[in-house]
Amino acid sequence: MYLNQFLLLAAFLFCVGVYGVLARKNGVLVLMSVELILNAVNVNLVAFGAFHNTVVGQVFALFVIAIAAAEVGVGLAIVLLIYRNKQSIDLSEVDLMKG
Repeated sequence: MYLNQFLLLAAFLFCVGVYGVLARKNGVLVLMSVELILNAVNVNLVAFGAFHNTVVGQVFALFVIAIAAAEVGVGLAIVLLIYRNKQSIDLSEVDLMKG
């Protein structure tokens, strides 16, 4: 396997994730798209670490996974609060909650 194959996979995952963040209005789908972006970063880190024969990329990937887990916890809590107040998780109505 070559390095450019992993980089193309990561670029595809990143583009799908960015499209999901920009185009979706559903809060859960936006969180899933952010997870795709973070997984693209993980693929890049591990691929470059394997290319240079070091474990540094895998260590950084573990840190990214830990940050992603914290992001999911906070993000789902915010989505649940939005649903509790509006009975919808449509993110276009979030600006109406200013107070």
